[in-house]
Amino acid sequence: METVSKVEQNFRLTRTHLCGTLVEANVNQEVVLAGWVDTRRDLGGIVFLELRDHKGQIQLVADPDKNPDVHRIFQQVRAEYVIAIKGVVSVRPDGSENTSLKSGAIEIYPSEVEILNESKVLPFPLDKVEEVNEDLRLRYRYLELRQEHKRKHLENRHKVVHAVRNYLSDEGFLEIETPILSKSTPEGARDYLVPSRVHPNNFYALPQSPQIYKQLLMMSGVNRYYQIARCFRDEDLRADRQPEFTQVDIEMSFINQEHVITVTEGLIKKAFAAVGVEVETPFPRIEYDDAINRFGSDAPDLRFGMELIDFTEFMSKSEFQAFASVANSGGLVKAINYKGGAKLSRKDFDDLKDFVTTKEMGAKGLAWIAFKDIGEGKFEISSPIAKFFTEEQMQELQAKAEIEPGDALLFVADKAKIVHYVLAKLRIFLAKKDGLIDPKDRKLVWVVNFPMFEYDERYNRYKANHHPFTLPHNQDVDKLETDPAAVKTYAYDIVFNGIELGGGSIRVHNKKVQEKIFKALNIDDETAQERFGFLLEALELGAPPHGGIALGLDRFIMLLSNTDSIRDVIAFPKNQSAFCQLTSAPSSVDQEQLDELYLSLVEPE
Repeated sequence: METVSKVEQNFRLTRTHLCGTLVEANVNQEVVLAGWVDTRRDLGGIVFLELRDHKGQIQLVADPDKNPDVHRIFQQVRAEYVIAIKGVVSVRPDGSENTSLKSGAIEIYPSEVEILNESKVLPFPLDKVEEVNEDLRLRYRYLELRQEHKRKHLENRHKVVHAVRNYLSDEGFLEIETPILSKSTPEGARDYLVPSRVHPNNFYALPQSPQIYKQLLMMSGVNRYYQIARCFRDEDLRADRQPEFTQVDIEMSFINQEHVITVTEGLIKKAFAAVGVEVETPFPRIEYDDAINRFGSDAPDLRFGMELIDFTEFMSKSEFQAFASVANSGGLVKAINYKGGAKLSRKDFDDLKDFVTTKEMGAKGLAWIAFKDIGEGKFEISSPIAKFFTEEQMQELQAKAEIEPGDALLFVADKAKIVHYVLAKLRIFLAKKDGLIDPKDRKLVWVVNFPMFEYDERYNRYKANHHPFTLPHNQDVDKLETDPAAVKTYAYDIVFNGIELGGGSIRVHNKKVQEKIFKALNIDDETAQERFGFLLEALELGAPPHGGIALGLDRFIMLLSNTDSIRDVIAFPKNQSAFCQLTSAPSSVDQEQLDELYLSLVEPE
């Protein structure tokens, strides 16, 4: 019997089976397997290897008395060597089964072994990956992906995309690719710019979304379009954002909001089912204003209570001047009823204050009232601010907040945007800290009727809440010129467990309405023509009513995979600095390339 152990040899053992697919039914079959050495155990004579491929593992055994050549090679190999073996499947001796493996009742004594490639010692053990610095893991991302649970995320991604394509194809959608090199239209996040060699001093932009192109497709008579679209945004990153990402992009003609929502719910149901998750449709809906007022967020997490309580009017009449001044000057005073919070110590309350007053959170302070349970349905009030309220006012406050013994009220007073943001973050923080969220619970909700604009205090002007092509409510069109803040739109977001899964709208299909929106955004006629002239012209040439939605595929898979970062579900992600540790991109280029593009570099200050 000849065995092959030299790396230079060609791969002559052709794989017939996969490790994780073999079971007792395969006993007495001769098979050829190939994969990585997962572990190696030398028990002072007999050597055991666990061979791993993308379907699982199986135990290999080398006995020097049965096959000394195979045993000699097994003594040479180490973890992550790539090998191929031929052998007959046999049953493991009684008591040696591994119930954690599908193939745990069988093993193979190879008759032939081929070392396909050796491996140096890895920069980190694969079974300790979670303890390794993320930048190091991303530098060796291909090693991290050898873990089954990491690779499972990519399998889930494939299954979801496959289900999406099948569903939309059955619903009459065409898959159409739109340009990657497009025109910069700087409204919203920053564009990634690509210099043109053949058009000196001009730039393409990588698309932030296929928004305008898909609208033009509707004007082309396509009727129903979709794309698994690559998108790019040059913005600050978080755990659920990447500079390049993928979205399921959809657009439909001659429809209204109900049509888009119905199609999207069917898509989500099919996509979830592809990875074994069942959801019931239709999903509930909540008005944007209601979501903000009750949960402080347009992406509310409905898996637990702790809703915001408005005490603005109450505090405007109180002797507590810190709150009364805010309430009487256009600000808000709101609180959450933290069930069981009265057990917290003063230091605990101080820690919560520190949490909400960080620079990122932005609160000026946190006030609290604890209603300590003293038995028999009674409580004792403990609070630095209780002295500012009469007994009657305290009773009114308790009734409004539906206080029970053991509760604590946590107050924030400031501008509406800050109050809502801080309390939204605080309720999530407390729910996670106290285990109020069932990890198996899945709550999907539509948030509808978004405002057309939000006011940007930094630039002292309005900006589009979704994008400037969103259709206002019919009764609000005239308000575009007189009261932009009051304009509501046919815009909708789908939210999954407090995270926006996607958003869309019915689009403007009338040039005059589109021009009014541009004016409200301080985009003059000349600028509008320069940036969007092709769209405005198309709106005059028979544009049908149309609308759609874009679902964040990376975020979709992240949530279905029960992980906290979209980097886990992207094959080769960037880190939080938008840097690729694996390839060291972005990187400098040589002067010849810059000269071809008519570019010179300026050193940053």
